[in-house]
This record gives sequence, structure tokens and C-alpha cells, in this order.
Amino acid sequence: MVEEKKNTTQVTVDSKSDSETSSLTSKSSKGYSAVSGLDDAFTGLSDNDADILRKQIDVPDASSSFIRLFRYANTKDQLILFSGVVFSILEGLMRPLMSVVFGRATQQFTDLPDGAMGAYFNGTFYGYNNTYIYFNETSKSWSVPVYNSTFDSDFDYQYEMGRDFMADISRLSLYLTYIGIAVTILTHLKSFVFIDRAEVLAARIKEEYLAATLRQNIGYFDKLGAGEITTRIASDTLLVQDAMSEKVSYVISHSTTFIAATIVAYTQSYLLSSMIIGNVITIILVSYFGSIYITKFSTKSQEGYAVGSSLAEESFSSVRNVQAFGIQERMAVAYDKFLEVSEKWSILAGYASGLMGGLTFLFAFGIDTLTYWQGTRLFTENEVSVGTMMTVIMTLFQGAFAFTIISPYLSNISTGLAASTKIFATIDRKSAIDSSSDEGARLSEVKGDIELKNVRFIYPSRPNVTVLRDFNLKIPAGKTVALVGASGSGKSTIVGILERFYNPLDGEVLLDGHDIRSLNIRWLRQNIALVSQEPSLFACSIFENICYGFIGTVYEFAPKDTKMELVIDACKQANAWDFIQDLPEKLDTSVGQRGYLMSGGQKQRIAIARAIVSNPKILLLDEATSALDTKSEGVVQEALDRASKNRTTIVIAHRLSTIKDADNIVVMRTGQILEQGTHSELIAKKGEYFGLVEAQSIEALKEKVEEADIPAEEEIVDEKVGIELATYGTNLHRTRTGYSLIEAEEEAAKPLASVSEVTRMLYSIGRRDLVVMLFGLLSGMLTGIAYLGLGLLYGVALQAFQTYGNPFSFEELKRRVYPVSGFLFMHGAVLMISCTVGGALFGYSSSRLVRRIRALSFRHFLRQDITYFDLDIHSVGSLTSSLASDAQSIETLGGATTNKMIEVMTIFFVGFILCVAIGYKLGLVMFVTIPIILVIGYFRFRFLSEFVEASKVANSESSTYACEATSSIRTVLSLTREEEILERYHANLDLIIKNNRMANFKSAMLDGMARGLQYFIMALGFYYGGLLVGQGEYNVFQFFVIFVIVVFGSEGVTTVFTFAPEMSKALMAGRSIKELFESEPIIDSWSKEGVVIPAEEVNGEIEFKDVHFRYPTRPEVKVLRGLNLKVKKGQFIALVGSSGCGKSTTIGLIESFYRPQKGKVLLDGHDVSTLNVTEYRNNIALVQQEPVLYSGSIKFNVALGSPNPVTDEQIESACRKANIHNFIMSLPDGYETLCGAKGSLLSGGQKQRIAIARALIREPKVLLLDEATSALDSESEKIVQAALDEAAKGRTTIAVAHRLSTIQNADVIYVFENGTVLESGTHQQLLANGGKYFDLVKLQALEQ
Repeated sequence: MVEEKKNTTQVTVDSKSDSETSSLTSKSSKGYSAVSGLDDAFTGLSDNDADILRKQIDVPDASSSFIRLFRYANTKDQLILFSGVVFSILEGLMRPLMSVVFGRATQQFTDLPDGAMGAYFNGTFYGYNNTYIYFNETSKSWSVPVYNSTFDSDFDYQYEMGRDFMADISRLSLYLTYIGIAVTILTHLKSFVFIDRAEVLAARIKEEYLAATLRQNIGYFDKLGAGEITTRIASDTLLVQDAMSEKVSYVISHSTTFIAATIVAYTQSYLLSSMIIGNVITIILVSYFGSIYITKFSTKSQEGYAVGSSLAEESFSSVRNVQAFGIQERMAVAYDKFLEVSEKWSILAGYASGLMGGLTFLFAFGIDTLTYWQGTRLFTENEVSVGTMMTVIMTLFQGAFAFTIISPYLSNISTGLAASTKIFATIDRKSAIDSSSDEGARLSEVKGDIELKNVRFIYPSRPNVTVLRDFNLKIPAGKTVALVGASGSGKSTIVGILERFYNPLDGEVLLDGHDIRSLNIRWLRQNIALVSQEPSLFACSIFENICYGFIGTVYEFAPKDTKMELVIDACKQANAWDFIQDLPEKLDTSVGQRGYLMSGGQKQRIAIARAIVSNPKILLLDEATSALDTKSEGVVQEALDRASKNRTTIVIAHRLSTIKDADNIVVMRTGQILEQGTHSELIAKKGEYFGLVEAQSIEALKEKVEEADIPAEEEIVDEKVGIELATYGTNLHRTRTGYSLIEAEEEAAKPLASVSEVTRMLYSIGRRDLVVMLFGLLSGMLTGIAYLGLGLLYGVALQAFQTYGNPFSFEELKRRVYPVSGFLFMHGAVLMISCTVGGALFGYSSSRLVRRIRALSFRHFLRQDITYFDLDIHSVGSLTSSLASDAQSIETLGGATTNKMIEVMTIFFVGFILCVAIGYKLGLVMFVTIPIILVIGYFRFRFLSEFVEASKVANSESSTYACEATSSIRTVLSLTREEEILERYHANLDLIIKNNRMANFKSAMLDGMARGLQYFIMALGFYYGGLLVGQGEYNVFQFFVIFVIVVFGSEGVTTVFTFAPEMSKALMAGRSIKELFESEPIIDSWSKEGVVIPAEEVNGEIEFKDVHFRYPTRPEVKVLRGLNLKVKKGQFIALVGSSGCGKSTTIGLIESFYRPQKGKVLLDGHDVSTLNVTEYRNNIALVQQEPVLYSGSIKFNVALGSPNPVTDEQIESACRKANIHNFIMSLPDGYETLCGAKGSLLSGGQKQRIAIARALIREPKVLLLDEATSALDSESEKIVQAALDEAAKGRTTIAVAHRLSTIQNADVIYVFENGTVLESGTHQQLLANGGKYFDLVKLQALEQ
């Protein structure tokens, strides 16, 4: 369903499979949707409020024009482009010059007498005296001497003309050779200039777009997915580059040809040209209006796909969640809905392109029709000669033909213009909060006094919910203030306002008495350090990540040694130094894409080190220790307490043990302050805070602990704790674990797929449209045959002019030539139908092919196992970019390009047979030259293919870098990394341009050679053909049939290979797609193999037997070292321990994300590696540490949890259990409320509770909770924990927890250390042991 609203296009899709539709269609199911179409939501607000909110999310439409594409060209670029324009114009003048030469040569041929009468006498050619008749200029009549009523027929057979004829033909052939040399040089220069400058200017557009994106306020991103940004950079900018490249030079040169051809035609014959010019004007109008519609449809197609790209990006970035819940197919169905919208408009663009090409051909052949019809009449009236007539017909036909060739170029330019509108709209958008602006005051000294006065706040993307209501809070300099309260109470909103992510509707936010809106934004953020709830790291080393904290400080450009000391000190303070020392490359270790190579706790500690390394004046801690284990939290909290001294600190915390020493604790609910004071004061009040503390208190150790019998199984586990780790070496028996780094290198070393293999693959994908493609091929063949017919008709007409071009035979001349005019018109009509049908059919089939490729690619990506996504080369940005651009590259082979290739092949093969049959000598000599063009074109194609393959990695890296920056936009803005990101991005693009320059030069040179060769072929044809005709071996008919066919054939071949860059990209894209389709993961969710345990027979017993594991991407790091544990049916067990000890890895192995290198993971005694993956995972539900939601409605997100159709009642029941129902019902749209990109419209606690509801609706036999309640406030946590305890009954539950109050009732608690179980038992047993668990509890205990 597509809803078009003012200034916005909302594409809303029901992403459920057919089987689910019936159960979720009550009311209006929004499914997966972009956060857009919000304009109507502002109608209930005051004009001032609506204006403030609208400014934060509105993106004004940008006008598109061709000149605007070159808006970033400087003086140097303009001069270079001007030279390219001059070269293009000069090259365009060559074709009319060729037409003049062609006309004169035609005159020479038709002036010859009939070939049967010519002969050699004593080595000298003699022919008729063609001066036997005279024309009276005064009376405009023929004057023929009459003797005795008979004509004077005294012909001079002795007049020697053979030598003059060959001299003229040789001279004209030489002219064509000169023109060919000029065309070779000019084409080379113009192509290189535009290719090179297009790359330079496209790089600037990419930079400007990224810069514009990075300076936008956060409200802009709430309605825009990171995938859409990636698509703009990776795919749309390539379309814009294509619209500025050598295609522009072709348009200029062909337009010059048209103008020059018109001028030349009028200088030759004003009368004949005036008769024809109406067709030429009609061709221009057809091209103009056709381009308008193509641009319109292409724009809508790209808008439709952009939202789908965001869905793909979300799916790739949360692939563990996608695979855990088995929602690959449902996400693919949702994605395909967007592809359907894109396909619809793309097909219409193909129809418009086909109709434009067909009408152009109709009116172009109308030129021939009128010329032979009226030209013959004028010839008999002595108004024009044959040479003049042919010059007019060739020049105007060249001009018109130039427009038929321009059609695909204009299509590319139109598509580029369409792509530019969204890019320039973002670039031109004035950000409501512009971080790049130099405006605003910079205080000479920052004390740190913060005050919020009467602040009222509403999120722009959720205008019906007031988050803060007349909020007042004063935070003295150097003090620590903690904000606590239920999720959604407005705590994180205060952080967002202080960071200037959003603007409040009313009130003031003061820093040292200055309204922060009057301060410079970058300066403000550089004086504030933020550690958010979900830490974002960047794909570089730990050292580089922490050094980003220096931006804007005196240490930003300090020597590396100085930075190293500060970084090490910060790591020690953040309790990160120990685990960093255990890594193979220590601080130089890469954290991976989005930090995936680090555990949650490790990421959090690196983020804390990054925040405190610059010794900021103001510190904002938004759940800064939520991902840390108890021991680490204690150490880090101590460091944060030290760091908080003498600086203003605002702490948001659900874990109240972390804020009991705060100078002021502010308790919030629904955007208002309920109470505030110190920990002791609030406890004494026994109010809201006291209730929160009570909810989170850990059961104290009883003075007398009864002796508890430990089950035999647990004793066995305890005995196995002391495994000798020295036995774990490199000689372990290893099973395959999917893509390892070595396998990735082997994959890269595989030979590339051939053109035929790629073609067969594309055929297999598109064979559903085989009938459509066959009709498209047939129409292309008809077009080629029509060109052959054109050669025959030219031959017949010119032969008639030679034979009957005297006053005695004018009536016979008309009788023979007028039917040729009729056949030419018929050819035009046939070409119109064939080109229209062919263009439409190929546009239809190519659009459907693109949709299938994207849909299949998306499914194949989601099919891959987790190890595939762990590799750097398969980053989220790279995959999203590949999904967008590969299919786009394949599409360039459809439509006009494919049609032209079929035409050329028909002309070449059928024309070759025809020409050899008509005159084998000239046919063979001329046709043998076309393979030379083919060879040159092939080498250009092959060269470009290798070049595209080589540059693909660099382009992918730059796209990935941009995607990473935009997907972590809050972190980027808070660190003020914008300039540093843009500098690195610029350096990356600059290197690509330099590496590509020589390749572009060689490519343009080959293009020039192919272009110039056409004229050399014509020169050869005229010379050798003239020799054969002069000798009487061939007549004019034979010569012109062969000549015209070969000339059009060479022109077509050259035109096809102007698309060599697109063909090369298409080949590389096809290879990538083929490689993906043939990739079969070890853990294959598509596989039907493996044992299937009936759901009713699954008990849920889990056992780890001597499990050793290393991540395939980090084989040198031992994660699990002989893990042994057993979980009985229905048991609730907990895994605790320091970050990086293997807890989350254990969850990953249970989910079958990886396979252990040694040992077994068992379900009910079955090795999980022998079970069917999909059916196995259907028995498991996962709630992750960082909750994952998608840009659909709340109902859509909850329903994703169940593998079977669910009713609204089931969804509501699951939400009640997760303590989220009341909140959902308080929203204006209830369960139809959109969650935003990655759940950005909801708070962390709200997201987590929806994620829990999604797990509960699955009714799993095994429930995996990886920090499932870490983001919840104490009140919600207590209720949700009770719900989880209830949900755990009758099913096996495995919980990873740092907050020990959530697992004190566990049947067995396993304490992990260094990848093994250190101790295990119940809460009371472990406290009695006085071991590590006892220490963890003491660290986390809340004391008054």
C-alpha cells in the first residue's frame, strides 16, 4: 500500500506471510513502515510548537536540473569541463562533415554511366560524355538541339573520365581518413575529461551529502534509516556520477551533430530542409517530454526502494536476532513489498523509454521518406542534385539518428537527476541544530552549573506524547546528580536536550547562566562527555576508538606517546586494561564492525575510557555500567566516582547501587520530578525511591544457612571445573565453523565466473519472463532487420538515380523512387512498434529481474551463518550497498542497452550474409573491419571489468565507513567527530580517484579508437567500392547496400561499447551475486537435513560437554576452555562472571550461531549440530542484551516472535506479562504505534519490554535471557522479573545477568571465569561458600 502525502512518500507494508495475514489484519496493521507522514500529527499543536517540531524533521523538496549536478565544480573543473565541451562539439561536427563527403561521393557514383557500358580501352577507362544536354537558366527549361526532328545523339565515347572519378573518390576517402583521426583524438579527450571530472564531482557530492547528514539534528534520523543513507551514498551517487560522465559528452556531441546537420542541410537546400525540419523538431519534443516522464517514474522507483534499504540495513545489523527468531522469510516478504513499489515505477519508466525511442525512430525515418519523395520531385525540377539530396538526407538523418542514440544517454541522465533530488534535498536542508555552524558563543571558562527552567519537550516523531512538562532542575557545578525512575519518564530525554540533539518547545536550559541555544554547538559538545546505554564503537583499533575522546581538546594533535600514556591511564580507570592486555594485539586490536568482536561489557568499558580520557567538564552517564559484570562495575564505578569529582555529572541509572553516593538523586515519572535528595534522605522518606530500592534489594545471607543437598549432577560439574588448560593446544579436532578468515581468503582466490556463467545465472533468475524477453529479442531483431532493409532501399533508390537520372527518364525515376519512400515510411512504422515494444518489454523484464535479484540476494544474505557477518568484508554497510548497487548495475543491461545489442548482432550476422551474397568482395573487405571494433570494444570491456573488480573493494570500504558514521550518529555528534570523519572520507575518495585516473585514460583511448575506426571503414569502403564500381564489377545498388549496412553496423557496435563501463559493472555485480547464491553456510537455515524432534517431545535439557571454542575471526583468542554444564528440564539457571568470560558465547552456541571446535552442545541428549537448525531454533527464544526492534508497529514487532500466526489477544497477553501493555495503550495509536528505525522512538526500557514480549509469545521450551532486564528501571524490573519467573515455569531458562537480584532465585548459578565454570550452586549455597559469587554480591549490595 502506498500512501502519498504532502512532502512525504510513506510506503507501508504488511510484512507477514500469507498464513499470518488473517490473524493480524484486524484494525489496520502497519507492519514494517518508515517513520514518515507525520505532518498531519502536528495539527493538534499550537503553531509555535508545530513549527519547532516540523523544523526538526521536515526535508524540503529539492528541484532537479542538469546544471545543479555540477554545482560543486570549481574554476579548475569548469575550465576542464569547458575543454571537454569544446572537444565534444568538435567531435559532433565531424558527422555532418562526413555527410557532406558522403553526398559528394554519392554524386560521383550516380554521375557514372551504367556500369555495363563502361570499359577499359588500352588501360584507360572511357565512358559517356555527360555534358550532352544543357539547361537554360533563364527559362528554367531543358534545351535540346533538334535536327530533322531527331535528338542530337552525338556522344563523345573518347572522353576520359575514369582517372578523374578515381581521383575524386581517393580524395574524398582521404577526407574521411582525416575525419577519423580527428574523431579518435577528440573522442579520447572528451570521454576522459567527463569520466574523470564526473568521478571528482561525484566524490564531492558524496562528501557534501555525508557532511550534510552529519550536521543534521537527531530528529531527522528518527524518520530516516541508516540503510537509506547508505543507499544514497553507495547507489544513488553512482547514478549521479553516471549522469555527469562521458554520457554528457555524447549528448553534447550528438546535439552538436543535430544543430550542425540542420545548418548544413539548409545551406545545401533550404526548400528540401524546410520540408523535413518538422520531423526533427518533433523528435526533440519527444525526447524532452519522454525524459520528463522517465525522471518522474525513476524518482518514485528510488523513493520506494530507499525505505526497503533501511529494512535491509536493520536486518543485517540485527542478524543474530533475525536468525534466532527465524524471521528471515518474514523480513524478506516485507522487503519484497518495497521492491514491488520500486518495480512498479521502474516498469513505467521502461515503458516511457520504449515509447520515446519508438516515436523517435518513426519521425527519423520520416526524414528519409520525405527526402526521397519530395527530393525526387525537386530533382526532376532541377532544384537539387543527387549529391545535394543525399547530403540533406544524411545530415538530417544523422541529426535525427543522434537523438535516437541520445535516448539511452538521456535515460541515464534522467535517472541520475532523479537520484540527485533526495541527495540535494538533504544537502540543502537547513538543520534545526547545525553542528557544523560556527555561530554561537564559546565561554572562556566552564564551571559546570546546569539549570533546566520550565522545560517542556515533545519528540518530533511522536508529537502526541509530552515527555517533559514544565521541568525544573538545578545541578550545581562539580556535583553529581542521578536521575532515576520508570522507563519513559524522560531521563534520557534530558541527556538529549543537554547534548543539543533536540530543541525543547518551552523553557530554558542554562550552562553557567547562558542559554545553551546561544552557545556554539560543537564547543558545547566538546565540553560534555557522554557514555550511552548502548555503546557505539567504530571499526578501528581500541587505541583509535579511545583517542576519539581527544577531539576538541589540547591533546587532539598531541604526539602518539603522550596520547598513549593518557589512553592507558583511562583504560586502567575504566577497568579495561586487564582484558586489553590479554588480547593478541592489545591496544591495536580491532574492535570490528560496530564493536562486534568485543563483549557488551568490554565495549562499555572502552566507551567509558573514551569518555574520561579527555577529563571533560561535564559527564553524562546514561546507564554507563549497565553492561558490566558486578566486579567490573564496582571498579569502574569507583573510577567514575573519582572522575566525577570537581566536575558536573549527570547519571541515569536503573541499578541503584551505582548512584547511592550521588549528591542529589532525582526521582522522575512521566516527565515530572516526584522527589529528590540524597540516598539517605530519600530512604528516610520511604517514598517512591524507597520502593525502588526495596524492589532491587538482594536477599541477605541468612545467619544460619541450612545444609543443602547438592544434586549429583552439580557435583560432577564442580569436579570438572579444574580441567588442565595446558592440554588445549592447536591439535584439537576441529569441525568447520562457517566462514573463517582463511576460508574467506580462499574464497577470494577462486577464479571469477565467466560471462557465460553469469548469463546463465541471470537467465535462470529471469526465466519466468522468458516469453516477454523472447518478444523483446524479436523486436530488437526486427529493428536490426529494418536497418538492413534501409540499406536495400538506399541501394534501389540510388541505382534508380544513376540509371534514370536524365530528363528522358524522369517519369520512370519517380515510378521507381516513390515506392521507396513508402517503404521507408513503413520501416519507420515497424521500427516505432518494435522499439516501443522492445523497450517496454525489456524495461518490464529488467525491472522484474532487479526485483528478483534483490529479493533473492536479501534471502541469501540472511541465509548465511553468523560467522559470515563477523568478517569485515561483510559489514552492514557493505552488504546494504551491495544489495542496492549490484542489482542496479544488472539493470543497465536491460532496456535500451539490450535492445541495441540485439540490433547490432542482427545487423552483423544477417547483414554479413546479405552483403556477401550481394557482393562478396566488398562485403568481406568491409565486414572484416567490424571485428576490429569488436576486439577494441572487448579489450575495453575486459580492461574495465578488471578495473571495476579492483576498485570495488575501495568503494565498498568508503560506503561502509559512511554507513558506520551515520548509523552511530549520536556517538559521532557527541564526540564531535564530524570533521575527522569527513577528512578521512575525503582521503579515501581522493585515493580512489587517483587510482582510477590512468584506467579512465586508457578506457577513453580505446573508446576513441573504436569511434575513429568507423570513418576509416567508410574511407576503405568508398575507395575499394569505387574501384569495383569503376571497373564495372559492381553496380551502384550493390555498393550502397553493402556500404550502408556496414556503416550502420559499425555505428551500432561502437554505440554498444559506449556502455562498456556499465557492462563491466554488470559483470562484476553478476559475479558477486553468483558467488552469494552459490554460498552454502555450514549452519544453514534453509537446510531440510538434520534430525527433527517433534515440538511436543522437546524437554529442554541442555548440556555442554568439554566445549572448546574460539571465534573464527579471532582464532588466537580462547573463549571457552573445556566448558561443562548441564541444565535439567524446567530448570532456571544463571550464568554470571566478568565481561568476556564466555557467558554470551554460551548463549550463542545454544542458539547454534556457531559450532564448537571441540566438545558437544546437547539438547535432550541430541548433538545440536545434528539437528535441523530451523526446527531446533523454533524451540528457543532469545532476549538480547541490546534490544532489537524494527521500524514497524509494536504489534508487528511482537508478532515476529512467534513462528506461527498469532491473534491480537495473544499479542496483548504477551505484552501484559512483559509489563508494557499499559504503556502501549497510553499511546495515541496503541499497538499500531510505530517504533522508529531500530526502535529509536522508544526508550531503552520500553524497547526491552517489547523484546521480552516478543520472546514470551514464542512459548519456547528454552528461554535465553542475555541481560534481559538490564535496561529496566527497578519498578518495571520487579514486575517483569516476576513475569519471567512465571514464564520460566515448565521450561528451561538460561539467564546471563550482571544484576544479581534478578537471578537470586535461580535453581543453579554458574560462575564463569576464563571460559570455564569456577563454581556453581544456588544463591544461598554460593553465599555460604564465600567464593567469587559472594564477593560479587557484596560489591552490589545496597547499603544505607
